[in-house]
This record gives sequence, structure tokens and C-alpha cells, in this order.
Amino acid sequence: MGGTQDEQQPGRGREEQRLPQRPGPGPAPSPAPPPAGPRTAESFATGRAPREPTFSRTQAQRNPCGGACTLPVRSLDGDAGTGTGTSGSSASAPMDGPRSGRSAPYSGVRTAYAAGTGRDYCGGVGASGSPATDREITVCLAGDVMLGRGIDQVLPHPGDPRLAEPWVTDARAYVEMAEAANGPIPRPTAYDRPWGDLLEELRAIEPDAWVLNLETSVTQTAGFAPGKSVHYRMNPANLPCLAAARPDVCVLANNHVLDFGRAGLAETLDSLRAAGLRTAGAGGDAAEAWRPARVTLRPPPSRRGSASRHGPRLLVFSVGLPSRGIPLDWAATADRSGIALASASPPATAAGLVARVRGARRAGDLVAVSIHWGSNWGYRVPPEQVRFAHALVDGGADLVHGHSSHHPRPLEVYRGRLILYGCGDLVDDYEGITGHEQYRDDLRLLYTARLDKDTGALRGLRLTPFQAAA
Repeated sequence: MGGTQDEQQPGRGREEQRLPQRPGPGPAPSPAPPPAGPRTAESFATGRAPREPTFSRTQAQRNPCGGACTLPVRSLDGDAGTGTGTSGSSASAPMDGPRSGRSAPYSGVRTAYAAGTGRDYCGGVGASGSPATDREITVCLAGDVMLGRGIDQVLPHPGDPRLAEPWVTDARAYVEMAEAANGPIPRPTAYDRPWGDLLEELRAIEPDAWVLNLETSVTQTAGFAPGKSVHYRMNPANLPCLAAARPDVCVLANNHVLDFGRAGLAETLDSLRAAGLRTAGAGGDAAEAWRPARVTLRPPPSRRGSASRHGPRLLVFSVGLPSRGIPLDWAATADRSGIALASASPPATAAGLVARVRGARRAGDLVAVSIHWGSNWGYRVPPEQVRFAHALVDGGADLVHGHSSHHPRPLEVYRGRLILYGCGDLVDDYEGITGHEQYRDDLRLLYTARLDKDTGALRGLRLTPFQAAA
């Protein structure tokens, strides 16, 4: 876990201890100053009170980076850097300012995306929105998507609202807190509404692959997993909400997919399979849980017309690490369902993942490793995570997709490969819960990476910022 110790609140993760608070009268608190050194996505909109309902062009002009944010990368020793040296490369993402888009309820129960348009970069800045060439693939990535609890309650088929939290016992309380913060929420709401402007952005990008961390169980099972204070579940009948985003891969090796036990996991896997949604990181046994998801790609020009019967693929491995606090008995075994949970030492775990990558890969394939790890809050990336990610790249991974933090964390370009140490939340039900405003968890990012089809090297990266707003 990096940065600050988890002082989490109810509703935001397993260690949360403070009660959710309804917003009271008076001005909202000012955000804390950004951390020293390179800035993260928190820089996109500092200078105003958190959770203001719009992300305006005026606000973008107040950007302390002067309209061009440089995101932090990592150096070999694990310290934040600006890409000087051999291990990383600097990444500058000038913003054109938000486009004028509709406001649609989004994150959690009532928020919206107001999208800004970032420019591509990779060792320099290209034209805004440069499309991938036929020698590249485009991969969209996002962090945690939590469609359970409060969000599930406003969709057309709300499930059982009962909770086992010590502070809230009914999921509808999260809807009420959101309404107190942002106004009335239509119920039922349309399946696509929680995604706001993201769907329009995805349609414009037309990625070759789109990967997210689905951090909820999809079940009507009643038994809460013991030893946890926060449990997420969505009614399987509300899966059209997830399907509206059309993800190519939902990674499941996280600390919420077994919130309702192994019966809940079985229903989750069956429901996602029936909906035609591809998964990685969980299964009926260890072999299934560790098996990568496979997304077929168009072959690059250099291989078109090849006699090979098999086209290139993006293999997506999903793994959870103990640093996220995942119960060790959630691990899948030869005769027990569960998730791909790495319980060995980090070097041994990395070596094991590299062996799996090499065993599954065939000529022309690209490989992404998706990791649920670390704390919910803080910008610092622990050196052991840096070493772990580097070992994966050294062993053949083309992309490392890290998540768990509620806000974006630093990224790195190492040996030409993209490492995202923490993507931040994409969809949640946190409106009305106060605390940790200095991390601006109302700001969200969609990461769009362009990879060379032949080598897997990063050719461009576009960060599209959104804000949770009414």
C-alpha cells in the first residue's frame, strides 16, 4: 500500500471506519494543496471546492499546470520522477478544455461526466485525438466499476437493499445521501445513465479492446462474506447497465467479487457469461481463475495474408495481491472456486505470472496484466510495486493495469511499456460521503493507449478526464 494509511470511510472500502455524513449548510471545504513534485490527475481541476457539479472551461483554464499537466512517472528506485533517466519517459497531456457535453447522472447514484479532451502523447505531443494507425491497436482502460449498492437501487430491478455495514443497514441510504448532496434522482433510471458521457467517448474511440475492473458481485445470494464491513452486489437483472458500456474484459480478481461467498461468485460468473461478458481473474477452480481473457485483434499489415490460421490476440491476465486486503481463503484452488490471488512473495509471484504469460502467449499476441493492489488513498507508489511491475515488463508483459485506489495514481513508461499504478474509480456511489477531498476522487480518467501491433510498445496515450457531477 502506498502513501497515506487507509483512514477510509464507510462505503469506500473494507477498512472504512467513519460514518458517512450528509452535507451541511455553509461553503464546501477547499481542496488541500497538491502534493509536492509531479502532479497527478488531481491537478486537472484544483482551485475549487470538491464535488461542484460541473467541470467548466473556466476551471480548466485555472489549471495550475497552465493548461498542460505533466503526469508523474516512476524511476527504478521507486521515487516519483519526471521521466529523466532510462527507466521512464515524461508524459505531457495538454488539455483542450472540456467539450460542451450533456450532463448525465453517472458515478454512483447521481453524477455526470463532463468530458475534457486530452491530446495523445508518448515522448512528445501529437495532434489532439490522433487515431490509431493500422499498425497499432487501441486499448481503453479504467479502474474500479462499482455498480452495486446505491447504484443497483436506482436501476430498473433493484436487489435486496439490506447491508451488513455497522454504519448503514440499507443501500437506499446511499441514494438518500446522494440526493441530499445533488438533488432528486429519477427512479428507475435508464441502464446507460450511470455512465454519462463515457459512452459517447467510447463510441468515438472505437477501441480494439476495453478493460475495466468490475468490483461488485452480481448475485441475489443473501449470505454476507464474514470478516468484511463493506459488501457490493448488483441484481443480475440489472446487467444491461454493465452491458451498455460494452467492455471486452471485466477483470474480477479483487476484494469484492466474493462479498457473498462462493455461491455468490458462481452466480456472478454464470450471469456474466450469460450476458456475453468476458471475464478474467475468477473461476470455478484455479485453472479457470488464472486463465487469461482473450480478445482477438486485427492482424498488423506485416502479417496479413499469413498462412497462420490464428490471428493476434490481446491476453488479459487478472490477479489480486494481498496488499489490497483480499482474504487469503478467497484464492481459487484445484478443487475450490475463487480468484487468482497471489499469496507468494512478490518476486515469486512475478516469476509465476511471467511463466503463465509465456505459456499462454503465441506469436503475434500482446499481453496485459491487470492487478488489484495497494491502498485506497495516497499518491506514493511503494518501491515493491515498482519492482513487481518492472519484473512483469521484463518478462514480456506489454501493459500493466493497476487499480484499487479511489483516485488516479502515477503512471510510468518503462522500457517502452505503459504501467498504470492506480487508475482510480470510474463508477461508484460515493456522493454524500465526505472525507479525503484533497484527493479529488470526484475526478475520473479514461486511459486510451495505442500499442504497436508488432512489438507492444506504447505509441500514444490519451487521458480523458471526467468529473462526477449532477
